[in-house]
Amino acid sequence: MVTENMFGDILSDLGAGLIGGLGLAPSADIGLDHAVFQPCHGSAPDIAGQNVANPMAMILSAAMMLDWLGLRYDNPAMVADGVRLREAVERVVAQRAVLTRDLGGTAHTDEAAAAVWSALA
Repeated sequence: MVTENMFGDILSDLGAGLIGGLGLAPSADIGLDHAVFQPCHGSAPDIAGQNVANPMAMILSAAMMLDWLGLRYDNPAMVADGVRLREAVERVVAQRAVLTRDLGGTAHTDEAAAAVWSALA
């Protein structure tokens, strides 16, 4: 969907609400030859350096990047790694033991990222 920046921002925020919030919303800007992958949320300067941001959207953006690169360069292993990464995030969120405060938990950024890392094993 192509929109002006303000309307795109509104739509992405509303869409993120459907999946649990901005902390879980990855995004991609994909062109014919290049792509940029990043979380939907902004830089959150109000919580910078506090170790409380949810890392899941960034991790899911990395999974989307692996999917795109794997398909673009015919590398099934990269696609499989993207799937593994996404499934690890899904397991961590479903278990509800290590959630950041935006998802109703108390985990810090590094703890949530470590839980995903452990779920990859």
